[in-house]
Amino acid sequence: MRRFWTILLVLALAGAAGAWYALSRKPVQTIWQGYAEADYLKVGPVLQGRLTAVLVNRGDNVAAGAPLFTQDDIDDLAARDQAARQLAQAKEQLGNLLSGGKPTEIREAQGNLADSRATLVRTEADLQRAEKLMTTGFATAQNLDQLRADYLSAKAKVSVNEAALEQMQRPMGREGEIRAQRATVAAAQSALGMAEWRLAQRRVVAPAAGRIADVIAFPGESVDANAPVISLLPPKNIFVRFFVPEKTVGGLHRGDPVALHCDGCRAGLTGHISFISPTAEYTPPLIYSESNNNKLVFMVEARPLPDEAALFSPGQPVEVRPLDKTAPPKTALP
Repeated sequence: MRRFWTILLVLALAGAAGAWYALSRKPVQTIWQGYAEADYLKVGPVLQGRLTAVLVNRGDNVAAGAPLFTQDDIDDLAARDQAARQLAQAKEQLGNLLSGGKPTEIREAQGNLADSRATLVRTEADLQRAEKLMTTGFATAQNLDQLRADYLSAKAKVSVNEAALEQMQRPMGREGEIRAQRATVAAAQSALGMAEWRLAQRRVVAPAAGRIADVIAFPGESVDANAPVISLLPPKNIFVRFFVPEKTVGGLHRGDPVALHCDGCRAGLTGHISFISPTAEYTPPLIYSESNNNKLVFMVEARPLPDEAALFSPGQPVEVRPLDKTAPPKTALP
């Protein structure tokens, strides 16, 4: 009988211990394995040409707009200068068409007009005196006719000299010639703008702030248009790629917050899910383990906060944990 009660007591204690352990132990945390990845900017020239200088080295941190490399620009300098001279010539020709006669010619026309007006005043006065004398008999009809003809001739010369002066002051070119020359000036301006643009492309600058990940070409090499010379890594292009089991991926959505952890990183790093692959795949060898062997997973990407992205290095293993979706995010999803 004593043995029976002993066994019963042991079973009761074991049951109580099991219940206490089940109630007191912490729930198993969900952890997804992944690694840091990045989208590199491959910076190359717009135009084909020979590299003359590479102004950065691997590992350099550069600001947006910082010079990266230059190309030989002798041909483009010559083309720019030629276009500038052609534009100046076209403007000069347009100015000639828009201008009137020479200053000396205009002064001569003004003098002729003044002389003809003075003659008109004199002949008009002579005619008026002769008409008065005709009534008293001191002037002949022949003399009066001559004075009247002189007056009309002087009046006609005034009209001719006024027209000559107006013509001398007007643009020398015809309207069609002026329109054509304006078009020539516009074409020359466009050609100069293109030449200046090509010349500017020979000095390539960083499109964004970041770290120089690699230098691919060096001075003296001839580089094709758009061929990469510099590999640039902006911090905002760093993200974390991890893999979620098939049974769990349905509960994730773009924009969900996640916690990020890596060896040597400070605590409290977070991010947001930015991409969920629509296609399942088998567990990649990179995160192979006995517990997840031959399981279907979905690739998911998360973007760290902008001021924390630079703390991760591409290829670095990262652990990802889900966070409470109801908690207010630190920042909006980029």
